[in-house]
Amino acid sequence: MNNYSIVDCGLPEWYTKPVLILGCGNILFGDDGFGPAVISALKENYDVPEKVYILDVGTGAREILFPMVIGETDVETIIIVDAVDFSDRGRAPGEIFEISIEDIPTVKTDDFSMHQVPSSNLLMELRNRRKVKVIVLACQIQDIPEMVSQGLSKPVQDAVPRMCELISQYWT
Repeated sequence: MNNYSIVDCGLPEWYTKPVLILGCGNILFGDDGFGPAVISALKENYDVPEKVYILDVGTGAREILFPMVIGETDVETIIIVDAVDFSDRGRAPGEIFEISIEDIPTVKTDDFSMHQVPSSNLLMELRNRRKVKVIVLACQIQDIPEMVSQGLSKPVQDAVPRMCELISQYWT
């Protein structure tokens, strides 16, 4: 009987690390690009430990999460980094905070982002059935334009290094 690791099976490297950090968001829509901006800053400015894999998933979080629900993985902790609008809850633009999976806002169905219920359901499956620790770190947006407009607002751009520092505390 052979003992093959999941690496031997040709799985992507992100399924083989204990910690997976996913930056979610669409860089074409202002502050929604926060998650990818954080991933970029982590890659450029931090010495990421071998046990951690960081990935800009853009608007494709489901394509990463679904195979984890039904297949093999060594992932023990997933950290989701995304922009949200909790201004109705008193959050200020650029404020960073942790939210529960259940608090991920659902938005209109034509918003192809991390905020949709299917991704939330996948995270709950990973947490409840696969016993993966799921951490959702969010940044309060200032604005997400209705038309294509790249670039983060000043408060959200200023939050990028603060979020990187917070994330780095999870892998120490």
